[in-house]
Amino acid sequence: MADAATATSTDSPAEAALAFLSEMSPDLRGAAILAGDGAVLAASGEADAWGGAARDLLAAADAADPEPAEQVHVGSESGEVFALRHRGLVAVAVTERFALASLMLFDMRQALRDLALAGGSGEAS
Repeated sequence: MADAATATSTDSPAEAALAFLSEMSPDLRGAAILAGDGAVLAASGEADAWGGAARDLLAAADAADPEPAEQVHVGSESGEVFALRHRGLVAVAVTERFALASLMLFDMRQALRDLALAGGSGEAS
């Protein structure tokens, strides 16, 4: 998992949340944390690519129901994609094919809870 973020003492709270997610999820290929407005707060790769893809995924999920999607899970033969909204923040993750969905979503929710408690408002600064 060469792209995964790792926390240092100078990391932002969003980068620390991403590092937590990377540490807890050995099947993780990459992930991003976004503010509620779609701005990328931290990403394991190119922030613009993560932001656009995450916004498109959530828009597609939101179009299927009158209520905004709280969580999204898409599986394919080559991997899985997860998105989770929590307290004005969004986590998006791409994993290997057979990642445990319940565990991945639990870890994502915990990362966003920790970020919210650390002052992550869900708005870009």
